[in-house]
Amino acid sequence: MNKTIQLQDLGLKDYKTTWEYQEEIFKSVVDLKIQNRREETSLETPNYFLFVEHPHVYTLGKSGDLENLLLNEKQLEAKGATFYKINRGGDITYHGPGQIVGYPILDLENFFTDIHKYLRFLEEAIILTLAEYGLDCGRSEGETGVWLGVGTPFARKICALGVRASRWVTMHGFALNVNVDLGYFDNIIPCGIRGKAVTSLNVELGVEKVDEEEVKAKILKHFSDLFEAEFVTF
Repeated sequence: MNKTIQLQDLGLKDYKTTWEYQEEIFKSVVDLKIQNRREETSLETPNYFLFVEHPHVYTLGKSGDLENLLLNEKQLEAKGATFYKINRGGDITYHGPGQIVGYPILDLENFFTDIHKYLRFLEEAIILTLAEYGLDCGRSEGETGVWLGVGTPFARKICALGVRASRWVTMHGFALNVNVDLGYFDNIIPCGIRGKAVTSLNVELGVEKVDEEEVKAKILKHFSDLFEAEFVTF
């Protein structure tokens, strides 16, 4: 089993361009697995992890409801935002500057074959990261992602999750609000969940800006520990 994960930080990059890049990597791993099975070979499958920050964009998962987007085409344009219906799970979410997006493209057969466990590990990496900033975060029953104030009238989501998997290969991932303009969430019903707020790390800490590179380093440490993996830069 290959537990090395190739890490790439794409910086600020267009959503569609990144999606196509993800798909290209995803397909290469799946194709290798198909080849191994067809030719009865055992070539090692690679794992990848992409960090990225997107310009303003709304994305709707394959089971999402378009009515959860509260803007029409002209209003989207006026906000400087784009919209895509995509092939991950989950409903609608927002990506934008000040948000750390992580796209693990892993062959789970290198780690464990359990999608539920995979999602919980993604959440746990974020929960442990935010604990280092003194935040008590957790899970909300029946709702993926990472939350503060669970079980109170002040429940608020700080990290969204949405993944796709085929032949145990994953793509898409998580979006952690670090220094986000939360006003952009007012234009959607986030994740299709009514009556619950969205928050950002800088808001919770009461500071103007959090060091995003520091947050990324913490995420990678916890991700590495949970998956018993080693990151290498490519």
